[in-house]
Amino acid sequence: MIVKATLRDSADVGRITTETINAVYPHYYPEGAVKFFLEHHSSEHIAKDIEEGNVWLLLTDEGVPAGTVTVNGCEINRLFVLPEYQGKGYGKALLDHAEKLIAAEYQVIKLSASFPAKNIYLKRGYISTGFFIIDTENGDKLCYDYMEKVL
Repeated sequence: MIVKATLRDSADVGRITTETINAVYPHYYPEGAVKFFLEHHSSEHIAKDIEEGNVWLLLTDEGVPAGTVTVNGCEINRLFVLPEYQGKGYGKALLDHAEKLIAAEYQVIKLSASFPAKNIYLKRGYISTGFFIIDTENGDKLCYDYMEKVL
């Protein structure tokens, strides 16, 4: 079940985000980039997005918070599924939900894709429209693709 997150869910959204980044991203990015991601998805940013009504939480059949996605206008942000729940279709369900919300108002979906997610988006019909590099701590680099899908 996917529900709109409330401020009471902030800790769950933050935990899902942090645990997923810490478990997955070090396999793809250097330490400075991982730290950048964690700071970018801070509890303050999460709370602001929740207050604006943009955050969704996926609950398992047992009611356990397992994933989250944020939709800002035509842009998908912060799509994370806890590592122990990956491979069960939860990410697909969150992406389907986000795309449906956006399709109701827009003709194009936009997102920034990290290395671990890029192939998932390519398989869903997204195309890369730009490649970016951010300098982070210790001279580390964070690389990502900006992607779009025309509806």
